[in-house]
Amino acid sequence: MRKLIVPIVTLALLAGAYQLGTRQRAEPVVIKVPSTPAAQFNSAGSESVGAVAQDAVRRLATPTSGEVILVRDGESIQDAVNRAAPGAVIKVMPGTYRETVYIDKDNITLSGVIEQGNYPVLEGDGVRNDAILYSGNGTTIENFHITHYKGNGVMGQAGNNFIIRNNIVVDTGVYGIFPQLGQNGIVSHNVLSGIEDAAIYIGMSDNVDVVYNRVFESVAGIEIENSRSALVEANYVYNNTGGILAFVTPGLPIKTCGDVLIRNNFVIDNNHENFAVPGSIVANVPAGTGMLVMACDDVVIEGNIVTGNNSAGIIFTDFTLATNIPNDPGSEPNPNRPKLLDNLMRDNGLDPAPVVRAYLATQLESRGPDIVDTVGMDDGCILHPARYRTIGLEKYGECAFDTTAKVATYTLPQPVPPRGLENVDIGKLTYYGICAGCHAYSVRLIGPPTQIIQALYMDNPQGIAAYARQPVKKREDYPEMPPQQHLDGETLLAAARYMLSLKN
Repeated sequence: MRKLIVPIVTLALLAGAYQLGTRQRAEPVVIKVPSTPAAQFNSAGSESVGAVAQDAVRRLATPTSGEVILVRDGESIQDAVNRAAPGAVIKVMPGTYRETVYIDKDNITLSGVIEQGNYPVLEGDGVRNDAILYSGNGTTIENFHITHYKGNGVMGQAGNNFIIRNNIVVDTGVYGIFPQLGQNGIVSHNVLSGIEDAAIYIGMSDNVDVVYNRVFESVAGIEIENSRSALVEANYVYNNTGGILAFVTPGLPIKTCGDVLIRNNFVIDNNHENFAVPGSIVANVPAGTGMLVMACDDVVIEGNIVTGNNSAGIIFTDFTLATNIPNDPGSEPNPNRPKLLDNLMRDNGLDPAPVVRAYLATQLESRGPDIVDTVGMDDGCILHPARYRTIGLEKYGECAFDTTAKVATYTLPQPVPPRGLENVDIGKLTYYGICAGCHAYSVRLIGPPTQIIQALYMDNPQGIAAYARQPVKKREDYPEMPPQQHLDGETLLAAARYMLSLKN
């Protein structure tokens, strides 16, 4: 006979409904619902996509012309790109390809063919810098296994309307997937691990969706840097040093970060040791950080499962976290208007990293919180604050909305034209689109700061241009620079002159 087990809480409630053996009717619990619904979610980025919220989600596609070029094992992918006209689809069969691929044409689809689980493999052998560099607009890169490069797996250089999906990226040095200065793009369904900076790095870009990726065993899982209107949704981010980051790096040409929606992600057990290059920005990220928002404005965090991150679930902070960040008057340091909606948070802060432990000591705490605001912003909001262990959120109000469901995507319904900067010359555009991804003015990124390059070359732009075309490794503490041979001499010289003219 099965034994009926009644929870003690249930027995207590039943006991309250009976008095001296006489049945009494329990008083109903009345929950008052506001008579008017909360205001709809609205932000700078959602205004541009709100009008198309009922349209198909993520309609972005690379236009094709009907031309198909087949690349077989033993042949060159770069040769196929060189032969291709805009709109071509380049199909790459399974095999191992030891090369760097440059795409400087518009509307090129580079598509791997997967047969019985076998991918085309781009193999860096630990000596090549980058697997794929694209500067064309309307580039799709899909279905590749990219590994053992020293610099980047996939790097975009001012290309718009990009799609990077269904790739496996393992041990590619500094960055795994790195679109820079691009607008209107999708990074989806990729698997990345073993990256010493950021596995997925959205740099100085606009209107980008980062969705359905699996990211693990890297320093930073997903990083939104100096970018605007980014959606980070439905990613599985685990066993990184920091799971999801949104921040401003001072010293870059674009000074702001804002309107980032971090929604419905699994951010689990991000406790990996920090193995970033010493002196880099992400070397400051404490192990055990679920999410880190540094100086990025209008970040909305909704519907995430954030558990098992040993330092803290979510950290809002200013530039004081990073001791090696230079002063940049153009970069405002505070994480303005943070918004925290419903999230599930559990078992965070059980073993804080030393830098977090030191901060907690100033708050008379020893366990890390679910959510901490080290600045103490007074313009933030949070729903149901009693659900979380928090520090520094005393001035937060209640959010005027409870969901962002109306915003399905931050990509735009129509392709945008090639990215240009009004009233600028080719040197400035090249610097923004290519050089600034590795060289900030006074802070270390991948390569030496621009200030150091200015000191070395002074009035010698020809020397910079010649080195960029055929670089050699000079410094043990920096990775070798990839050759910029896809740029003509005039463009390289113009970029070098602009680099030497910079003041901040």
